[in-house]
Amino acid sequence: MENVVQRGYWRESDGSPVKAAEAHEIWAEEAYPLLIDVARTYHSVITYKELAEKVQETSGIRTSALLHNWIGSVLGMVVREAHRRGDPPLTALVVHSDDGMVGEGYKEVLQVAGEPPLEDVLEREHHAADARLECYRRFGATLPPDGGVAALAPRLQAAVERRRARERSAQPPQVCPTCFVQLPATGICDSCG
Repeated sequence: MENVVQRGYWRESDGSPVKAAEAHEIWAEEAYPLLIDVARTYHSVITYKELAEKVQETSGIRTSALLHNWIGSVLGMVVREAHRRGDPPLTALVVHSDDGMVGEGYKEVLQVAGEPPLEDVLEREHHAADARLECYRRFGATLPPDGGVAALAPRLQAAVERRRARERSAQPPQVCPTCFVQLPATGICDSCG
């Protein structure tokens, strides 16, 4: 018996074909509770790839289509449903595995909310961080005593901190203008005071 490679969208149970639009709707319905589960853990995120695998697994509907060709449609439905329910934008919890950033499709969150687009990538990431904090608060994550802070996705935060450290180390040390000795962190010369 030869292995047949499936193409398009199909039911895992019997291999029967499924229309793309139907699969996307079903996956959006599956994604909503999965994202709520992610939001129940403070500073938790999920990658596009992880979410794609989980919605296919829980729905029993698979695809051979490339992730970037369908995930935006699914997340767009989630954005609109969250807005309809009055929930924070759960799609802020979905990030790229390589850099920890939300994707270009995040602009739909802003559009649905009636907010202007954010062209600056870091501004968009900070908006998404604020949205994630709203998600954690809404869906019962255990927050620190201070109520929690909006934070960039862990991988992106680490990259930002590395860049800041490189920038700090690239700056020449401050020197006392009187005795020309390197100043301590206080910025006040120990010798000249």
